[in-house]
Amino acid sequence: MMRLDGKIILLTGSRGGLGSVVTPILSGAGATLILVDRVLPQDIIDRRGGFRADVTNESEVTRVVVDTVRQAGRIDGLINLVGAFVPGSAVDTDVAKWQTMLSLNVTSAFLLSRAVIPHMTARRSGRLIHIAARAALEPFPGAAAYLVAKAALVSFIRVLALELGGAGVTVNGILPGTIDTPANRESMPQADRSTWVKPESIAQVLVWLMSDETAAINGALIPVGPS
Repeated sequence: MMRLDGKIILLTGSRGGLGSVVTPILSGAGATLILVDRVLPQDIIDRRGGFRADVTNESEVTRVVVDTVRQAGRIDGLINLVGAFVPGSAVDTDVAKWQTMLSLNVTSAFLLSRAVIPHMTARRSGRLIHIAARAALEPFPGAAAYLVAKAALVSFIRVLALELGGAGVTVNGILPGTIDTPANRESMPQADRSTWVKPESIAQVLVWLMSDETAAINGALIPVGPS
C-alpha cells in the first residue's frame, strides 16, 4: 500500500457505510484524518479530532475548514464521501426531492472545494477527491434526480481540474458502481451482490490518489468495479 504519513486529510461523510471502511484504511496508511459528519459521536471528536457539520451549509463548511487550518496548520487533502440516492423518474420527482439530491451530491462538493482550495493554492499543494458514480456516465431509468446530480458532480470535477491546472492542486473523481454497504443491502435484499463494489476497493484507490506518486493525475474519473 502507498503511504500517507504526515498528510492531513479532511474526510467528509465519515460515519456512512463507505466512510466507516475508508477511515481505518486511510489511518492505517499513516494519514491524520479530520473527520466530518452530521452525527459524529463526541468520543470520536475527543479521541481523533473532527467536527459535526452539515456540509450543505456554507457557514458550517467555512467553520470546519477555518478551524481545521487553525488546529492542524494545513489541509493536504479533501476526500468527500457525502452523497445520497433516491429513486424516481423525472415526472414522479417533486421539487423537494430534486433539490435534496442536488444539495447533497453537488452543493456539498462545491462548498467544500471552494473552502479548501485557497489554503491549498497558497501552498501550491493539495488533493481533492469526490465520489461520483458510474451511473453518471451510464444512466439507467428510475433515478432522475440522483443521476442528474451525479452527472453535475462529474462536470464540476472536470471544471475544477481545468481551473486548478498548474496550481499544484489536483481534483479527481471516483466512479463506483453499487457499493456494498449495510444500507444498500437493506434496501436491495434480493440483488446480486457479486456485482457490487467493496468499500475496501474504493479505499485503496483513495490512498493511491492521495499519495505522492500520483501528483501528475488531475481530472481523472476512475471507475471502480467489483473485485
